[in-house]
Amino acid sequence: MSTNPLPAPTPAPVSARRPRLIWLIALAVGVLIVDQVTKAWALAALDEGVRHPVLGDLLGIQLLFNPGAALGLATGTTWLLTLIALVVIVVIVRVARRLGSTGWAIALGLLLGGALGNLIDRLVREPGVGRGHVIDFIAYGNLFVGNVADIAIVAAAGLLMILSFRGVRLDGTRESSGEAAHAAGRADADHAVDGGTDGPTTDDLSATDHTGTDHSTADHSAADQARDDRRDG
Repeated sequence: MSTNPLPAPTPAPVSARRPRLIWLIALAVGVLIVDQVTKAWALAALDEGVRHPVLGDLLGIQLLFNPGAALGLATGTTWLLTLIALVVIVVIVRVARRLGSTGWAIALGLLLGGALGNLIDRLVREPGVGRGHVIDFIAYGNLFVGNVADIAIVAAAGLLMILSFRGVRLDGTRESSGEAAHAAGRADADHAVDGGTDGPTTDDLSATDHTGTDHSTADHSAADQARDDRRDG
């Protein structure tokens, strides 16, 4: 028995993708503006290396120039981080045309804004183009010092993990819904094969046999009675 193939999940139409694209652009621009404004404030108001407590030892303000990545990693490979940021930006711009999920739009907007914020530092700050030091000023205890762009990148990474765990694709479709529909289709097909036919069951055949036997016995008894009556007459 053959069954029709299940339809694939339908991506969101182009008209429904435009609001998501607006979300992405708005968030990216917002993160970029806040990041650059706060960095400009830090340069104007803070002295390098001087810590100003905000929440005791847990959170403070401290101006640093970071030649590497977060947590002081990859120091001395600023050019490589610049290249990675450029690749991330290009990928986001290319996939933005297929956006059908609001969650993905928010995550990619945060990621794009954060990547652009730190990329600008690496392009325009000392010691040179592609090797500039990123301005950090938010001190998290004695662990590391970051900035607004770093916060946006970490938030985007967390949201992308949640979306992937829930099976939400870039175009807004869900992996779990397709699998559930496929399982339901298979269950219906199995039911049609096993119990959905209109043929007689074992109980029906048994009842028919018993009924047929009873009628045959009655016919023989009637014939015998007729012969006896003719003899007596």
